[in-house]
Amino acid sequence: MPKRLVFVDVDGTLVGKDGVPPCVWPKVEALRGKGVRFALITGRPGRGETLGYARRLDPSGLHVFESGAVVLALSQDVHAPPATPLKVEALPEREAKEAVHLARKLGLPLEGYTAEGGFYVEGDSPLLQAHQALLGLRAEEADLLRLPSPLVRLQVLAGPEAPLGALLEGLPSGLQAHLAESPKMPGVRFVSLTKEGVGKLSAARFVAEAYGLSLEEAAMVGDGENDLELIRAVGLGVAMGNAPEEVKRAAKRVVAPVEACGLAEALDLLG
Repeated sequence: MPKRLVFVDVDGTLVGKDGVPPCVWPKVEALRGKGVRFALITGRPGRGETLGYARRLDPSGLHVFESGAVVLALSQDVHAPPATPLKVEALPEREAKEAVHLARKLGLPLEGYTAEGGFYVEGDSPLLQAHQALLGLRAEEADLLRLPSPLVRLQVLAGPEAPLGALLEGLPSGLQAHLAESPKMPGVRFVSLTKEGVGKLSAARFVAEAYGLSLEEAAMVGDGENDLELIRAVGLGVAMGNAPEEVKRAAKRVVAPVEACGLAEALDLLG
């Protein structure tokens, strides 16, 4: 059965260490011309450069941000908002506070994100600065326990020596951890925390249903541990050549790494 909806991860799938390989966009445009819908699906916030990727993939489509906590509908209508939240899953307040206290105790760089696009950090770790450069966004330094609106996601940036095990073991129930990496920040693990049950799979199911489709009619191209459950759930799960072995084993097809036009190769499977 032809796949009518394609979910595309960002870091390590769409974006490599040198950005988006130019081979990708002609393949996207060709499939859109055949009626295929695209949905960006990422842990990143729906702002700045990342929102630009979503617009280029599908300028009037539905896209997933904040590790599944936010789904935005884009519009080309000059009389409508450029992006409208269709789904927002806030973190439970008590559990979010516990997670903030835990990250502080462990000395881990911490970011907070709100549904309105707010991007906040605690401290001035070089990892936090590097991540802002990667996103093309400037964060506001703030007490994450005293923000003006509810958090939808917390994110810890864990370097090679970080006590990642202690963080994961100490997380309160009610939160779900999603681990990811970026070729632009090698050696760093990004630990996104969302409400329990919220992730790429739950958001992808929402998007597919909004289009009147099942996940069997969709494809997913990804490279990370946080892509695993969705790669398994769709009709065609594709792993990038730079993905961990566990992700490759779960996929129906494995393509070249991101820098070698792997995403373009994956899209050829749908043509």
